[in-house]
Amino acid sequence: MKSIAHLLLIEDDDKIAAFVLQGLRQAGYTVDHAADGVQGLAQLRELAYDAAVVDIMLPHLDGVSLVEQARQAGVRTPIIYLSAKREIEDRIRGLQAGGDDYLTKPFAASELLARIQALIRRSQGMAEPVCLAVGDLVLDLARRHVTRAGKEILLQPREFRLLAYLMQHRGNVVSKSMLIEHVWEYNFDPETSVIETTMSRLRAKLSDGFIEKPELIRTLRGVGYVLDAAV
Repeated sequence: MKSIAHLLLIEDDDKIAAFVLQGLRQAGYTVDHAADGVQGLAQLRELAYDAAVVDIMLPHLDGVSLVEQARQAGVRTPIIYLSAKREIEDRIRGLQAGGDDYLTKPFAASELLARIQALIRRSQGMAEPVCLAVGDLVLDLARRHVTRAGKEILLQPREFRLLAYLMQHRGNVVSKSMLIEHVWEYNFDPETSVIETTMSRLRAKLSDGFIEKPELIRTLRGVGYVLDAAV
C-alpha cells in the first residue's frame, strides 16, 4: 500500500460526510469529497483514486447507477457502498453493478477503515500473509495450526476462522456485523448468541494453561471486539 492513499467520498449527508472525512484523514488518508452522484462520477472518471466510498441514496444520480456507469467507463477504483438498506437483494444489486464491498448504516469508523484497507490491499495485489502472529500467539493459515508460547491450541473450524479474522484486524475493533459477514457469511440468525458463545469458547482455549498471561481478546460493549497482545 502506498504511504498516503488518495480516497474519494461521495456522500450528500453533511453529518455523515464530516464524520467519515474526519476519521479517514486522522488515519492518514488524503480524501476528496463529492456531495452528489453526478459530481462524484465526474471525479471518479477524472482521477485514479486508491478507493472510493459511495453512498447509495444520492441526489441527481444514485450510488448503484453511479458505480455501474463508472465501470462502463473503465474506472477500476475499488468501491465500497454506504447504505441504510440492509436487505440481501440490495447488497447483491450493488455488487453486481460493480461495487466491491457494502457497509450498512449505522457503522463504526473502525469498520469502514478496515474494509478500505482490505480493498486497497487486494487491488494492489498484496499477498496475504501465510502466518499471523500477535505476541506469542501464532496462527498458520496454510497448515491450520495455532500455538501460544509454543503450545498447540486445538480449534474447531469456526473458532479457527474467528481467530484468524481477529488476528488479521489486530488492534482494530471488529464489530458483530463484520463477523456475521466474513466469518459466518450470514449463515445464522443474527438475533442468536452464536457469536458470543463461539467467542467464549475461543477465549477459554487461548487462556487454558496461561493463567498469568494477559487476555488477548477484549470486548467493547455495544461496539465489538479487539485482539491485541497488549490487551
